[in-house]
This record gives sequence, structure tokens and C-alpha cells, in this order.
Amino acid sequence: MTHPQGQAPAPLDKADRCADLDHRPRVLLGKMGLDGHDRGVKLIARAMRDSGIHVIYSGLWQTPRSLAISARDEDADCIAASMMSNSHLVLVPRLVDECAQVGRPDMIVNIGGIIPQEDVQSMRDAGVNEVHHTGTSMADIVESVRRATRRRAAPETYEHATAALARALSFAHDGSWKPAESAMRRPPRVIGITGSPGAGKSTLVASLAGEFVRRDLGRLAVVAFDPQSPITHGALLGDRLRVDFNNLDESVFYRSLAITGEDYATLPLIIGLIGAAGFDTLLVETVGAGQNDVAIRQFVDRTAVVLVPGMGDSIQMDKAGLLEIGDLFVCNKADFPGEASLVRDLLDISEGRPIFETIATRGQGVPQLLDGLLRG
Repeated sequence: MTHPQGQAPAPLDKADRCADLDHRPRVLLGKMGLDGHDRGVKLIARAMRDSGIHVIYSGLWQTPRSLAISARDEDADCIAASMMSNSHLVLVPRLVDECAQVGRPDMIVNIGGIIPQEDVQSMRDAGVNEVHHTGTSMADIVESVRRATRRRAAPETYEHATAALARALSFAHDGSWKPAESAMRRPPRVIGITGSPGAGKSTLVASLAGEFVRRDLGRLAVVAFDPQSPITHGALLGDRLRVDFNNLDESVFYRSLAITGEDYATLPLIIGLIGAAGFDTLLVETVGAGQNDVAIRQFVDRTAVVLVPGMGDSIQMDKAGLLEIGDLFVCNKADFPGEASLVRDLLDISEGRPIFETIATRGQGVPQLLDGLLRG
């Protein structure tokens, strides 16, 4: 669903266009193949968010399988896949097949981009719901999401255990269903990852997940929270963008959820359902937290506070709030100027709590951090 350079459709006014639907739409945006441009997709993501849609952005160079896994785990109402290379006749049928293979044969697939008119019927024959050509308006794209948002079936509808879990989490999070206490179990480890916006939490969590899988330490789930618009109730859920699901495949269950402020009221249900599904470890990534955003502490066993150089002086360190809840501290982006100063300030206030230095984009320091998190 991309548009050539200079031909992006006009933006829509910011307004909730989905309040009348059965539930808040969830759309997985992805680009398959070798197309390395994502400007058009980002414009579409913003337009959807500003229309009240929850948009999961999976990034560039996705495979049919990685998109199918992501759509299932995110319990998406539809996949909106963008194609700019001449591979749609191969990749799109594979995407539909992969959705069935991972337990979601009912997944709605919409395809956009450079699709020749003579290939449209082949796309439909393969199971594609709608085909959008370049020049499609933002209003039409949003309307296609509305058409794809249908009443959700119950979790037990799905034979695949992970598909059923993903649907149960949707019901639990939107408050339409509460599982029995007997159906829930807390995982042995529940770890919170929090910190200010821009600290690199998503990249750090992705790197931790990769290290966890490499060591074969059991079953890992990640729940990542992002802010929901107070105006449209839409959200841009970009945490999956940092995760290489082309390699991790189904080794990690990864779910993105939107909240307003620090409203973690549904988190106990989510934790219980994930534990009952057999996961040993759960990482909970918070929204970008400020000094007083400390609610996550009451839900997790251990909290890591992520900071980066240049975020404030020693006076900021002395203020009550976020730094008080940390069981350990992470100086991420440790290759940035000011790293030594940040570590020095942390030593002053840490009172013996561990401090780890990481460069998440390179995986540097991540094995040591994982050891520290698992020791708690």
C-alpha cells in the first residue's frame, strides 16, 4: 500500500473513525521482498493511527512466514502488505498459506503497491481480500480496515494454541472477557523493562530475546506497551520493528498493546494467561516512562530501568520516582558521549544495585544483562 515518491495521498484530519466498530481495529503493516523503502508505509501508518486504528509496523524485508507469525501473535484483524518488487505472484500466495500453517486460516490479507491489473484476479484466487493500487486515497485505505474489522470469534475457535492465546489476550485487554482464576498461572519470571522515551528499550528487549533463544533457556514471551492517542484512541505499535522474526521464527511470543498513561489494569490477566500457556519467562516493556511513571513495579518480580547518556545531571538522579523502582540499572547506548558521567551518577544513587552498560544495537553487554535479570 505504498505510493511513488511525490504521490503520497493527502493526509486525513485527526479523528476517531472506528468508534462504531465491534472493537478497535488492529492492522499489521509489512513489506515483503527486497523493497528497502518505507516512507509510504509510514505515511499510511500515521493516517491509520490518526483514524483510531492500532497499527503494528513490522518493518522492511519481511518474509511471508514472519508476517504470518506476527499477525497471529498480534491477533490482527488484517495484514496490509506492501509490494514494490515484481514478486507478488510468488510471495502473496505464500503469505496466505503461511497464515493457515500458523493457525490463522481466517486472516484477512490486503495487498497494495505496484500490482498490474492483469494480476489482480490471480491475487484474489490466492485468497487475497482486497488489492489496492498506487494512488489509493488514505480515506479508502482506512475504509478497507473498517471492512476487515469483524466480530471476533471466541479463543476456543482456534485449534492452534498460540492463536487461541492471542485472541484471549485481546478479549482480556479490551475488558470484554475475564478468564477464571483456575485458567491462569503466573510465569516463574516476570521482568519489567522501563525507562524514558528514546532510551532504546525496544532494541534492548529484542536483543535480550535473541540472547535468550540462543541459550535455549525455555519459553519466552514479550508484552510491549505503547501509548494510545487520547484524541483518536489510535496507536502506532512499533516494538516488533526491532525484532528479527525472520530468524527467531516462533521461538518468542511477542505481543504489542496500547494503553493510555500507565493504565496497566489488564496486565494481571495478561500475565496469568501467558503463564497458563506454558511460558517460563515474561518480559514486559513499558511505555516511555517519565519520572513519576512507576506503576509497573507492582506487577513484575524485577524491574530494569534503562537510561542513556545525556538525559540529565546528578540532580535529576536524586529526584524521587523512576530510579527508585529499579532493581538494576542499564546504561544503554554506552558508546554515546557522557557514558562515564552517567555511570558515575548511577553509582552515587544505586545503593549497591547492579549497573550494566549495553550497546543494544550491537548486542554488546546484553549477555551480562540477561544474566543479571535472570538471577533475581
